[in-house]
This record gives sequence, C-alpha cells and structure tokens, in this order.
Amino acid sequence: MALEALEHHRAGRLAEAEQIYRQILSLDPKHSDSLHLLGMIAFEMGRSEESVSLIERAIEIKGNAASYHSNLGNVLQWRGELSQAGACYQRALQLKPDSAEIYVNLGNIFKALRQIDSSLTCYRRALVLEPQLAEAATSEAAVLLLTGDFATGWAGSERRWDTLDLDKPRAYPWPRWKGEPLPGRLLIWREQGIGDEIMFAGLIPDAIRSGISCVLDCDPRLATLFARSFPEAAIVPGLVPEDHPELDIAAHLPCGSLPGLFRRSSAAFAATSSPYLVSDPLKRALFRRRYFDGRRTVGLAWHTANKKTGHIRSVDLAVLAPLFALSGMRWISLQYGGHDSLEEQAAAANAPILIDRDVDQLTNMDEFAAQVAAMDLVITIDNSTAHLAGALGVPTWVLLPFAPDWRWLLDRSDSLWYPSIRLIRQARMGDWQSVVQQVSDALGQQGPSSAGGA
Repeated sequence: MALEALEHHRAGRLAEAEQIYRQILSLDPKHSDSLHLLGMIAFEMGRSEESVSLIERAIEIKGNAASYHSNLGNVLQWRGELSQAGACYQRALQLKPDSAEIYVNLGNIFKALRQIDSSLTCYRRALVLEPQLAEAATSEAAVLLLTGDFATGWAGSERRWDTLDLDKPRAYPWPRWKGEPLPGRLLIWREQGIGDEIMFAGLIPDAIRSGISCVLDCDPRLATLFARSFPEAAIVPGLVPEDHPELDIAAHLPCGSLPGLFRRSSAAFAATSSPYLVSDPLKRALFRRRYFDGRRTVGLAWHTANKKTGHIRSVDLAVLAPLFALSGMRWISLQYGGHDSLEEQAAAANAPILIDRDVDQLTNMDEFAAQVAAMDLVITIDNSTAHLAGALGVPTWVLLPFAPDWRWLLDRSDSLWYPSIRLIRQARMGDWQSVVQQVSDALGQQGPSSAGGA
C-alpha cells in the first residue's frame, strides 16, 4: 500500500496518494513515513500549517530521519520562519553530514538572511561533497551575481541546464556561439520566464553591434514588440530549422547566456541601450488619451504567481492604502490576472485602481507595452511588469523584499539593467510598511507633472 501511495505521489496524483497515506495511518497511527509524506502533500497543496504539524508528528516518532528535518526546514523556510528552518537543516546535517542537498538548503537560509559569506560557504561545501550537484553551482552563481561578481557568476549559471528548474537545452545542428565572427546568422533562443526574456533582450543590440546578424526565436507574445524594437533581426517564434534554410544560421545561443559574453563587469552595463524596446506609438497615444485626466497617471502591479518566491515578492493591496490616500494621482492596474479577480482585490482593499478590461497583460504583450509606455510612472513589485517598464524606459519604482533576486544586487537604489528604474527595498524582512512609506514620501515630494523625470 505504501509503495502504491508513493507512486501516486511521485506522479503528481496527490489526492490519490493522500487517501492511501490516511488509510495506512488509520491502521498504524505511528507510521512515521506516512505522516512525513502526508505532510509533504499538504505543503504541495498549499496547507503549510497542517504540513508542519504532520512532519513534526513524524519526527516525534522517528527523530533520527534526516529527511524529515530537512523537509520540515523547507516548509518553514517557505513560511518565512527562517531561524526555525535553519535549525532544522542544522539538525539534519548532524544526522547526515555528507548531504550536499541539505547544505544547499542551509545556504538558502543564509542567503535569505543576507548572510552572504555563510551562504557561499554552504554552497561550496555542497560542491565538495557532490561536484555534479547543479543546484549548488547555480545557487553559488546567483549569490556571486547578487554581489556583483559577474564574470564568475555567469560562468556558474551555465550549470542551470542541469537543474530541475529548466528543461534540457535545445539540441541544434549548429555550435553554440562563443563571440567569434560568423559566416552566417546567430540564432538567439528564449529561455526561462517572459520577464527574463525581456531583460536578456537588452543585450541583443550588443550582438548586433558586434557585426552579427541575428535570428530571434522569442515567445510568440513578444514577436510584434521585438520586431519593432530590433528591426535588424529576423523574428521567428517557434523556429523549426529545417523549415527555414534561407536563414543561413551558423550558430546558436540561449538568451540567458548573452550576459556572460557582454556583461562581465559592472562597467560593461554602460553599453546597455536605453530604452531598447519600442511600443506602438499610436496605441500609446490612445492609452494616454483614455487615462489622462489632469492627474499623474501611475501604473501599479502588486503580485507575482511565481511558486517559489511569489509570496515573498508580492504585496497585499491593503498595505498600499497610504499611497491611494495621496491626491493628484490616477491609478491604473498593470497587474496580470483575471479582470474579475483584480476588481475584487481592488474593491476589498478600497483601492481606486482602474482595471482596463480591454488589456490582457499575459496574452497581448504589444498592447500591454503600449499601456505601460503611456504611464507617467510605474510602481511595481519584482515581476514581468518591472522588466517591461524598464526596457521601455518608463520611470519605474520597483519594490523589493529584504533578500532580493540576484538581478537587483544588494543595497543600491539604481538598476544596472534599466537606467529608468529606481529600487526601493525592505529594510527588514517582510517590512512592506517602510517601503510604502518611502514611496509615499517620494510621491509627495514630486509635483503633479514631475513623475516623467522620476
């Protein structure tokens, strides 16, 4: 019965697995493995409090199982209970001191606490124990990028293809480009999320300036926007090589590998063209006429659906109430999601935000780009809206959690990727109130029409 449950669990049939684990526990209430795995199912199904209770019961029965302590740490880390999670990982390492994976987990705790040296120590210990563990190499690389060590960080990030987060790299008949002159065209192909793709697109002009003729296999939603922004490149979403022999492709490169060639130091970011995306001018003008009523037009995005870090990066609309109390601003939603849901969120928070039902931020990126470009100012969390606004050169304030993603680096208030972006950071973990106060103060210091120079 336990094996059957495990098969369901591994196949993602969580309801079936949960039913069997509960049957086992009805026969043997002290079956620790079932308690532990039932706790993991509860976590995967969004019931983190129940998950903690179940795994703690398993530990009471079998306290020497390192995996129980480690997985409890995973749940507690997701809940933001970092000191407790760190203690779980420390206990797991006492029981299993040769576990590279647990060292990575502990390193992630130190990273979340911004204890950079300790996090690197953990990742490097993991690599000593298991040199092929790509998660350790990419975690170390992310911290190095966070600290501005770009040359080493980009090299380590090439291990990303061996992690569980990405599919295997595409197999093409051409070699990977290493920056050399080419007898034909370079195929640059998309990877990761749409925000990442927009960010890495800032290096396409570098490749073009180096004398390379480029073909871009981008997300189909970006095709129109990229075609307008990079007229020198051929835009072919979903490229099938044998269908396009006329493109004369000589080499290929995933877009996330462009920085390793062109942004190996902080100084190299001065080469970034800004803005590098161009919205439809007619659509932008239509949005301007639709929204402008004499007040400052401010676009707002507050949520990301990212499963790993979305709960840390997102902010509840109710927390932003002090901003809505300020006069002289018209708030426009730049948040992706169902219009009904967004309107319900705005109503629940008593937030005076216009939800434009004619715009679907996820399906029509070219129209969304025109909407963003029509703003005097964009205020957003770390999501795809931040990247699009920055790439369009719109004055943008990005609200960051205490432990930011690697691309925003540490402490600085500007962005190397986007000159028009201002970074506003949490001073303490989870402290969005201080961030909102900073934004409120900054908005209050600006005149009604000064946001365009923010």
